[in-house]
Order: sequence, then structure tokens, then C-alpha cells
Amino acid sequence: MSELMDTVRAGHKGQTVRLLDTMTDAERRAHMPELKALRKELRATRWDAPGRRAYPSLYVAGIVCQTGASAVAAWIAASDMRWPSTSPALLLRLLGDRPAEWLGDLAQRLAQRPVSSGVSYPLMSGLVRLAGCPVPTTEAYVRGWVDDLEVNRERGGTLLDRLRSDPHLEPMVGALFETNDIGGRLIWSADKGPDGWIGALALVCAEGRLDRKVVVDACVARLLRGGTTADSRAFLSLLTALDLTREERRERVGDWQGLASDAPSTVAAHAQSVLGELALAGELPPRQLAEMSEAVLFRAEKKLVRAQLVLLGKALARDGSAADTLLPAVAHGFGHQDPDVQERSLKLAERHLRKVTDPGVRADLVLASEQLHTGLRSRAADLLGSAPAAPEPEAHEEILPPFPEPTRLAPPPVTAVEATEEIGAALAAQPSVAEFERALDGLVRLAHQDREGLSQALEPVFARCWWDGAGQGDARSAESRFLRSGGGVYRASDGLEIPLAALRGSIRTGHLLKAVRESGTHRGCQHRPLAEVFEARLWEVAYRIRTDPLPFLLSTPSWSTGLLEPDELVDRLDTYRRLGARVAETDFAQALLRVRRADPVRAAAAAERAAALGTAEGARLAAWLTAETPWPTSKRRTHATRLLIDHGEVADLRDDSFPAAFRLLGEPMDAGRDWYCYHDTGLLRQWPALMPERRELTAARMVRDMAALALHDVRGTGAVLPQLAECGGEAGEATHLCLAYGLGARHPEDRLAAVDALLTLAADDRLSAERLGTEIRLLTRTGALKPARLAESLRTAAATGAYRTVWEVLGHALPPLLAGLAFAGTPMRGLGDLVGVAAECAERCGARGELPHLDQAADRRGSSLLVTQARRLRDTLALPGTPSQ
Repeated sequence: MSELMDTVRAGHKGQTVRLLDTMTDAERRAHMPELKALRKELRATRWDAPGRRAYPSLYVAGIVCQTGASAVAAWIAASDMRWPSTSPALLLRLLGDRPAEWLGDLAQRLAQRPVSSGVSYPLMSGLVRLAGCPVPTTEAYVRGWVDDLEVNRERGGTLLDRLRSDPHLEPMVGALFETNDIGGRLIWSADKGPDGWIGALALVCAEGRLDRKVVVDACVARLLRGGTTADSRAFLSLLTALDLTREERRERVGDWQGLASDAPSTVAAHAQSVLGELALAGELPPRQLAEMSEAVLFRAEKKLVRAQLVLLGKALARDGSAADTLLPAVAHGFGHQDPDVQERSLKLAERHLRKVTDPGVRADLVLASEQLHTGLRSRAADLLGSAPAAPEPEAHEEILPPFPEPTRLAPPPVTAVEATEEIGAALAAQPSVAEFERALDGLVRLAHQDREGLSQALEPVFARCWWDGAGQGDARSAESRFLRSGGGVYRASDGLEIPLAALRGSIRTGHLLKAVRESGTHRGCQHRPLAEVFEARLWEVAYRIRTDPLPFLLSTPSWSTGLLEPDELVDRLDTYRRLGARVAETDFAQALLRVRRADPVRAAAAAERAAALGTAEGARLAAWLTAETPWPTSKRRTHATRLLIDHGEVADLRDDSFPAAFRLLGEPMDAGRDWYCYHDTGLLRQWPALMPERRELTAARMVRDMAALALHDVRGTGAVLPQLAECGGEAGEATHLCLAYGLGARHPEDRLAAVDALLTLAADDRLSAERLGTEIRLLTRTGALKPARLAESLRTAAATGAYRTVWEVLGHALPPLLAGLAFAGTPMRGLGDLVGVAAECAERCGARGELPHLDQAADRRGSSLLVTQARRLRDTLALPGTPSQ
């Protein structure tokens, strides 16, 4: 080994630099193969002491000994080379004797690397200085330039002073406007003067160091392009700081119109104010004001829309001759989703209609008035002299999505390679019920048929498992994680690793047997019975893989929901009988919980076949298929702001023929008792498939999880709601309580999942509008649900065509909430949104009649959203005619 390599391995960076200084280019190149070999060697042990010691010297040596700019750039930016601390000044000294063209090429290549590469800005800027080349304008270089000017105080003075002295000011500022997501850095400092980016850039423009017109155009173009909220704030602040003159504003009317139409609300508000000033000064033609108004009145932001109506009112008051042009634009507000905007638009039309001279404008207003909500249409008809629309509503046809058809599980894998693919996919991501069950069944089948071939095929999978120790030597590390003292199963993929570790020999047989015997002896959170059932089967399967492999699983479902067809289970028991195989107790118990009993005819036929098998399991199945399903008693409880469900004993699940873990499902459940819980959403997806025809039992143990969606801003657990809705059995108060919490969840994806569940239950005729409305009312009163979130969810459900379904839910939820207005000085925040959804649904489905306590809201003073929507709903319900069916 050479002296250089010895020095590099020893980590003597100073000595390494001295040796490199004495070498010729040819001598340096000759060492590259050894340096690359050392790098490859250290990658496997980069965090060990030898690696930490050698990397800084290796980093320097690799840079100096390579001759190609591309190779040097790759070495500098490599992920395994990021942490060695080496001064950019040292690297610049070592590379400084290279040709200027080569240094410029290296600078450009480094600048083109992504920001995540962590290439040092001082190194890149130093190379640019040595090469005298054009400055790079890539994202990495621009961000480095911004950070360097912001934090580099060595040069003294303010940020403005450092910008003044920057030789590359013009191209760098130009690149600033082309860099995505840079706004956060520009507004990081609260200083609006010369030591903040916004103030400093405005001042260098004022001093003439930058072309003002170019900067203004770039700023407006960047706002038109859009981007993050921080970008919009930063470039809008800069545009404001530049304080455009009247002439500069007038030159960009088209840009302001585009920003008012499509930009984020803060930017649109600025553009709207600029155009408003021009319009009121007579410098914006009525046609352009009308075009801008049509776009703004289409936006959802009420503040912008109302400001535009105010502007139109001022413009019409200033110039009555513009009514023919501007009133059709006002009519665009007739179709706005906010009834207050509709009313304001109609009032504006009433005020200025007499100024209209073109008959065609009046006809356009008549046509647009059909978009007004029911309470305003007759008023518009009186104003415009048109015949009011026929009061009799059209027959409403409720549109619900079809009930999701369950998917048949694909045939089990038949080769070790197929089983390995299924297992690997299930381990790589949290699997669905179907994916998990197919992977588990494939593992069991191939362990019975071809244990050696399966183990060989699984080698790549074992290599990715943290517990793989290739035998008994590392058994304790796996046991400490998987056994109860280590916390049990956290996710479905963890559960699949238990039989895998048993197949590999990473868990000793004695410990597997202990885990089987201890199943059902643990207590914990309300999830614990479900978790125990899920885990108990896995432990017994793992134990049998080591001692007496099962030919296949009895409990593998027929359908994606977890349901198992009774005929299939009888066929599997018959195969076990013919093979002389011993049934796994937990596997058979899980099969019983999954077998379909909802079809009495098929269940009775399968029971007769099962009894004819002459086995204990056949007799047990026959009795189970013909037995009645008991319904446990339940009661509600209030725990802080939450409503929870307790349920009593489930008699058939307490039967001694069930394993201990399964008998836990039949124990009474005290939902108010606080337990530490480690279960997460990865396991939650598997639980509805444990008892697919007993939805209520599963839902009762998930109520607290769903409550956390609304109360504690938890994200993701709502994804189980559609799965729960697809299960069988009665949808009782636990299911509806879960659904109510989901509709009021903090995060949109959870609310959308709850909407899917609502529509699924409605399509299956399992949704009780009265029960769901009651839950919503109770939870809203306790403060567990926010009405605005509920309104968004129910509006989404209604928009699919389920207007009558949502109306019926709100018809039960709203009266008690409206009754509270008699005692509350201030209405509940967001209640107006809920009433608005009810009004929309009532109009669409033709609801008629009275809603108790609605007058208390409609007769209040003012024009708040609650009052206007309550009046709208009352007017709709009071229309003549019979409700549509």
C-alpha cells in the first residue's frame, strides 16, 4: 500500500494535503483505483470509527486525484461524501491551478446539482471567481446566494450594502424571480428596511442599480405564474414596496385582470384595488371592468366578491350610462353559492335597473335570475316584470352510488416464487385485508409443501428483515421485539413477520409455544380483544410451521371484506379430514367469525354438509351456522366532550369452545376506561374483517379512534370507515357515532372517507338519517364537532346527488341546534353553513313543510349567514306543492 493510502486510512488530512501537493497529475491519477476501492469498502461501515476517521482525507484525495470535471463534481456531491467537514478555501487552493475553463465547467456542474446534494455555496462561488465565468442561475446557486448574503456578516454593513457590492447583482436578482419556493427566505426577516430582502431590493431599484421596469415586470410575471403562499406573499410585498406609479399601473391592466381572476386571494385583492382605483378615476373602460367583475364574482372568497359588488355600485353611481355594460356582470353574482352575495347582487340590480336602455340587458337579467335561490326568485320576477317560475318542484330522483361489490380473493399462490412475491409486496407497504390474507395463506401452504424451496426463494426478503440472523444465533433479538414483553404487533406487516421469523428460525420453538399459551391472557385498551384475535392466529400458525405445518388456512376469506362462504369452509374441513391434518384452534375460530350466516338457506345447506363430515369441527360449524346471533345490550356515556358506547356481554362469543383470545371479544366493554394504546392505522384496516357480519361490535371498539379525528387532529384513521360501511350486520349507534365523528374530522381526507361511508350505508339501505342526525346534534352541542367541517362534508355528499338523504339527516340534526338560539346570545359558529347546506338540499329535493325552531333563526335581525340561509330555507319549505319523492 502506498504512503498516500496509509495516510488517508489513518485520517491525517493535513499530511494527505501535503503529499498531494508534491505529486504530479499522473501520480495522482494512479491512486484513483485504490481510492475508489477504499470508498467502496467504507460504505459498508461508514459510521464505524475507521470510516469516520478516513472519510475527510478520502474526500480531499478523491477530489484532487481526478482530472475530469464531471468526475470531481460527482465525488463532491455524492451522498456518502456529504458529512466530511472540509473548508471550501482548502478545496479552492487545491483546485486553483486547473485551467479557467475547467474550473468554470466544474462550477456549472456543481450548481446544477439539486439543493439536497448540499454542495457548498462558497465553493461554487469561489470557482466562479477563479474561472471568471458567467454566474450560474440554478436553484442551488440562487438559494446559496440568498443564504450567504443573509447570514454573511463578515463583510459588514446591511443587506443593502452587500447587494450594492455584489458584482453579479443583476443576473442573480433575475434568477431570483425564476426560483421556485424562494419566498420563505425573502420574508424570513421581519426587517422591512435596508437589512431585509424586500426593503433592500426596493432600494437598489430606486438607486438605479437595477432596471426598475425589468424588476416590476418580473415581479408581476412571477405573481401571474403562481406558486406557494410564501412566494405570493414575498413578491406581492416587493411589488407593494416598489410603489408603482399611476402610469405603471395603467400599463399593466391586463396583468391586474389576470391576477384578480386567478391569483391567491391576497394577490387578487391587491389587483382588485388597483383596478378599482383606475375604474373610479375613469381610466378603466366599463367593458374591462365588466370582464374583470365576471371573473371575480365567480370566485368563492366572499370578501373579494363583496368588494367587487361595492366597486360595481360605485362605478354605476359615477356613470349611469355604463349600466348596459355593468349590470350583466352584476348578474353573475346571482349564481354565487353564498345567498348573501345573491341578495347583494339583486339589490344592486334593483338600484340601477332604471338606468338600463338596452332591452337585451333586461332579458339577460331575467335569464340569470333563474340561478337565484327560491326566496329571491319571486322578488326578481317582480323587479324584472317576468313570470315567476312554477312553484311546483320537479320530481327529485335521489342518486346514490351503487353499493360496492366485494372482490373475490384470487387463487392462492402455487409456487414458492409466487408466494415470495405476495409476501414481499405485503411487507413493503401496509397491506389490505386481501393482500395480507393471500400472503399469509401462501406462506402456510408453501411451508407445508416445499419448506426448503420456500426458504430459498425468501432469501431476498429475509435479507431486508432487521431480525434476520440466519439461524438461532440472533433469536433473542427477534423475540424481544415480537413477544409480548416487546409490545406485540404494531402493523399488519409486523404480523406477517412472525411466521416468517419462525420459518427462518429466528424465534425459538419454546417461545412460540409460550406465546400461543399466553394468547387471551392480556388486558389493555379497548382495541386489545381485536388485537389479541389478530395476533393469536399468527402465533399459532408460526408455532405449527415449526412443529406441524398446516396444509392451508381454514380462515382465509372468500371476499375482500373478510367474509367466508360456508360451502368453502365445509370443503376445507373435508380436505383436512381426508389429509388427516390437525385443525389449528385459532384458525378455525377465526373461520367461524368470518363465515357467512346472513343467508339462512345457504347456511342451513352448508350446516347439513358440515354435520355429515363426522368431525368435531364439522359439528361445531353446523351448530354455529344454524344458531341465532345475539345482540348485546349497549349504553351511551359522555367522557369529557366525547360520546362513547359501552356494550354488554356477547353470549355466543363467551362460549368455552372458543380460544381464550376470542372470548375477549364477548366481554363487556367499558369505553370510558383509559388505557395506553399503541395500535396504529396499519392494524386498524384489518379489524373489520375479523367479524365482517358484526359491524357494530367492531365499530364500538373504534369510536374513540374516530373521536380523535375530530378532537385531537389525528390523521388517517378515517380511512377505515368505508371498509366498516361495507361490512354486514346491523348499523347501530356505534356505527353512526363513528360516522358522525368522521364527518367532522379535522383533515379533508378523513372527511371524504366518512362521506364515502355515508353514501355506502345509504346505498345499502342501512343508514338511519334520524340516528345520524341525532349523533351530529349531540356531538355539536358538546363541542366535539365543528359545524363548518360538518357542512363541508354534507355538502360534498349532497353534491353526488344524495340531496334527500342529506336533507333528512339535517332535518333531525338542526331543530335542537336552532332551538338553542333562544337562550344563546351568539349563534354557534358555523351553524349558518349547516343551515345553508340544508337550504340547498331542500331546494334540490323539493322538501316542503315546517322545520321546528327555524323561525327563531330566520326572524333574527341582521344579514348574517345564519339569518339569510334560515330565511332561504323557510321560503323553500313554505312553497306550495307536495314534497317530491
